[in-house]
Amino acid sequence: MVSMRTKRMVAVLGCGQWGRNLVRNLADLEALVAVCDEAPAALEWVRERYPSIRLHSSAGEIFADPRVHAIVIATPSATHASLARQAVEAGKDVLVEKPLALTAEEGKVLVDLARRQGRILMVGHLLEYHPAVIRLRELVTQGELGKIQYMYSNRLNLGRIRTEENALWSFAPHDVHVILRILGEEPVDVACHGGSYLQHPLADVTMTELSFANGVRGHIFVSWLHPFKEHRFVVVGDRQMAVFDDTNPWPEKLFLYPHRVDWLEGQMPVAHKAEAVPVLLEEVEPLRAECAHFLRCVITREQPLTDGESGLRVLRVLEAAQWSLEQGGQPTQLYGGGPMSGPYYAHPTATVDPGAEIGEGTRIWHYSHVMPGATIGRDCVLGQNVFVGRNVRMGDGVKIQNNVSVYEGVELEDYVFCGPSMVFTNVINPRSEIERKQEFRKTLVKRGATLGANCTVLCGVTIGRYAFVGAGAVVTKDGPDYALVLGAPARIAGWVCQCGVRLPMGLDGRDEEQACAECGKIYRRLGQQVKRSDEAE
Repeated sequence: MVSMRTKRMVAVLGCGQWGRNLVRNLADLEALVAVCDEAPAALEWVRERYPSIRLHSSAGEIFADPRVHAIVIATPSATHASLARQAVEAGKDVLVEKPLALTAEEGKVLVDLARRQGRILMVGHLLEYHPAVIRLRELVTQGELGKIQYMYSNRLNLGRIRTEENALWSFAPHDVHVILRILGEEPVDVACHGGSYLQHPLADVTMTELSFANGVRGHIFVSWLHPFKEHRFVVVGDRQMAVFDDTNPWPEKLFLYPHRVDWLEGQMPVAHKAEAVPVLLEEVEPLRAECAHFLRCVITREQPLTDGESGLRVLRVLEAAQWSLEQGGQPTQLYGGGPMSGPYYAHPTATVDPGAEIGEGTRIWHYSHVMPGATIGRDCVLGQNVFVGRNVRMGDGVKIQNNVSVYEGVELEDYVFCGPSMVFTNVINPRSEIERKQEFRKTLVKRGATLGANCTVLCGVTIGRYAFVGAGAVVTKDGPDYALVLGAPARIAGWVCQCGVRLPMGLDGRDEEQACAECGKIYRRLGQQVKRSDEAE
């Protein structure tokens, strides 16, 4: 057991095929207090085996339970980011199954949130806790394999076929994580080929190639359309080769091959094969070790071995591989040409002109262009085909969706959201044959405001904090904080909370106070001005 303090402190969200393994291990570790699943049959499975465990069909009940100190999330991948965020916001420590999220952007939000809240965030990269992988890492670190030349993995089977994610996202995270951990760095570039045979466009088979600055290459072959199960990971060094075959019975899972290549006169290489040497391993269930490690981190507050940052590194590689897959295998660089080579990421097709200032953690995607003199804050995201003009100012956490042009004269404060194809202007009466650059008018979008898809914001206006401009609206005049504006021309149609949920407030002149149904924040309306009750006058 980890500690008596672990008794009855952990809840599991999701009791499907893998969730049941987590339930079993956490119950054996005397840490399980509750299980949540929408399926009655899943809860009945728990009730029959663990009658003392509390059962829930709503995740909200788990988040609100003060007896639950930590949550393990084993739901479908598409729900990981949302449920993990809610759990952290509820003050819980979290172990989320791989992948951490479905985009690096979502993963970064989770990592930052957990850091701010002082919560443990751990990712279920199970192989990290496998005795064979632990020993393999030790052998590499100790130089027993010599200089690493390349690695490859085969994760193949004819088994459960997913409909919500492709084979890359379902199988490859395990091996991406191990390769990154062994080498201690991220790849310079990534390329991925694949095929969709059962349900287009989900790829059933993919081959991913990772290229590293030190010359090492990694190949990851995954498929759920294979005649037999194969889980094999190979590391080739110039002194020895190591093979980890997880389909072998214990203890025959890790072997060393002390092959060598001699160079004869005339520079002819001759290979000399040697007998395989088994590596002694302690038989330990990796999932039990992973669960015990999570419980220890919850108690001691130590950083998990597979923390959110390691999950985020895997997401960056998967995201790059997915882009390459969609482009027919075209290689793509991470961090613009090397592992962690700069404070921000710009896709190879993006252009960032000299003189532009880009904050740490910002990501600039395909075919976007940032002009000289533009200032972009930390952790911003510029989608595909975004143009940022000279002297534009953006704060931290700004998100700009595809096909948006932010012209000179526009200022976006922290955490502004610009929806797809929305439009800014900077001159009130443009003519092609008349130069009016000296007449650019300033447009200010204040903190946290949302500009919906295909809306238009005329130059010279100010949009208030956390205001919400509806899709297709045309904004022609200033708008107050928390206002919901709709139509052409846009008019105030209601009020929204900081969390984006509409407030139950009227538009007449009567003063009132209302609470947000989603987050509980209280707002006061005085005429056409709305403030949170905790904001200074």
